[in-house]
Amino acid sequence: MEQFERIRRDARDDEMSIRALADRHKVHRRTVRAALADAVPPVRKPPERTAPVLGPYEVTIRRWLVEDLTAPKKQRHTARRVWQRLLEEEGAVVAESSVRNLVAVLRTEIAPGKQVMVPQTHPPADEAEVDFGEFQASIAGVVMKVWMFCLRLSHSGKAVHIAYANQSQESFLDGHVRAFEALGGVPVGMIRYDNLTSAVSQVLYGSGRRRTENPRWVLFRSYYGFDAFYCHPGIEGAHEKGGVEGEVGRFRRTWLTPMPVVKTLEELNEKITGWEARDLHRRIEGRLHSVGQDLAAEQPQLAALPMDGFDPGLVLNPRVDRSSLVTVRMVKYSVPARLIGRRVRVSLQAARVKVFDGRRLVADHPRRIARTGSVVDLDHYLEVLAFKPGALPGSTALAQARAAGVFTAAHEDFWIASRRVNGDADGTRQLIDVLLLHRSHRAEDVTAGIRAALHVGAVTAEVVAVETRRHAAAAVAAGGAKGDRHLLRHGHDADEEGGRSERVVSLTMRRLLDPAAVIAGLPPDTRALPDLAVYDRQLLGRATGTEQPAPADPGGT
Repeated sequence: MEQFERIRRDARDDEMSIRALADRHKVHRRTVRAALADAVPPVRKPPERTAPVLGPYEVTIRRWLVEDLTAPKKQRHTARRVWQRLLEEEGAVVAESSVRNLVAVLRTEIAPGKQVMVPQTHPPADEAEVDFGEFQASIAGVVMKVWMFCLRLSHSGKAVHIAYANQSQESFLDGHVRAFEALGGVPVGMIRYDNLTSAVSQVLYGSGRRRTENPRWVLFRSYYGFDAFYCHPGIEGAHEKGGVEGEVGRFRRTWLTPMPVVKTLEELNEKITGWEARDLHRRIEGRLHSVGQDLAAEQPQLAALPMDGFDPGLVLNPRVDRSSLVTVRMVKYSVPARLIGRRVRVSLQAARVKVFDGRRLVADHPRRIARTGSVVDLDHYLEVLAFKPGALPGSTALAQARAAGVFTAAHEDFWIASRRVNGDADGTRQLIDVLLLHRSHRAEDVTAGIRAALHVGAVTAEVVAVETRRHAAAAVAAGGAKGDRHLLRHGHDADEEGGRSERVVSLTMRRLLDPAAVIAGLPPDTRALPDLAVYDRQLLGRATGTEQPAPADPGGT
């Protein structure tokens, strides 16, 4: 363009000939004539490159690639295999790079649709996408790999992120339950997935989208009423749920960089929830409204949640060993000692391990992230330790209670003082009786009772119990916690499946606090009042030395 402009300027200003212009600008005379004829240079046509050596074999290569369209995906020709067959079967002498270039061109011609992304529009509440993404986090001082479950609504772009220690089916189902609860409903159409083993047992090749699904996953889908769409395996199907694929990367870059440092997974998920709230103001490129605005219009159209929740836990039936432990995924969890030798039902969830004796919840532990070790509750061994007090000091349950802060400094002080006064065995039994108070009283009330007893120099469980009840009554009178009803901690308080809680009720305290509340619910007492005159006659008779036998009490007292 610039050269043409200079040629035309010299021809206009200096009135030079075509030959002179060609000599000055060192170009051919045809170029000078083209510049004088038009200010716009002609478009240069790149030479068409041909492959004369591959020319006779192009039909053969094309036939092989067409046959690949119906062949199993893992048994299709690569460019290298095409080159090898040309050498072995056709006797061609050609470079591998030439074959590779020709195969790339022919594949585009044979299946052009696979290379084209078709824009999609998703109606509100119709579709969602699910994926797992990994990242690293420092949890309790240990850097570990963490898996992030992500469910993204296709219309609004609202995504729910939950961090888990693994990609197990328990985490997969629990992620769905928590995501549906966070969104307030379920997509009415389908949810897109990879072919992950939590949902798909087998991919049926050569049969389109057909899959053999996990039975528990089928039950879960039926319970919540949505359909599953499974993408093509491998990189070919990644674009079919590109929204959640991009969301996982965006969230990881935005909020998980630098690496988060937390004490527990629960703390990490609390932070993630806060970050999600800030993302509601984000506007996706090409959209008019923010994520939060589109979500507000989408939420009312989601399908309602079922009335009853779904237990995402895996049901197991281990036997309680002689140490009052059950083994779940190579980790041991304690249960009450009375269950030794019996089979119990375990609900293995993403973050909890719940143990049931029939329908009664008897243990509820946080799920251990490590693949070995044990999780032990001191409360499960108190009855045994009452007969074997010497086993307490070195017990695993005591060590874990100290590490968790359940066995406090107040308990330590009471134990030391009690052993000094009562001896090792009896002093430890007094401590165990104090620990049993936690089953019917709040921890803060028991701690206050221990400190009050130590303050007056009493190291008996009876004094601690009295002071504990006094502190609970004072808390109720001051408008604090309900000290008249205490959760029974033995068995971890409740039968969760039945929705009931066993409570210990102090009737005396209820009468003192609100006598009318108790008396109003009692039937009327129609009995006659007792006659006390007979006792007066007896007393007068004793004073005069003429005691007479008392007649029968007409009131029946």
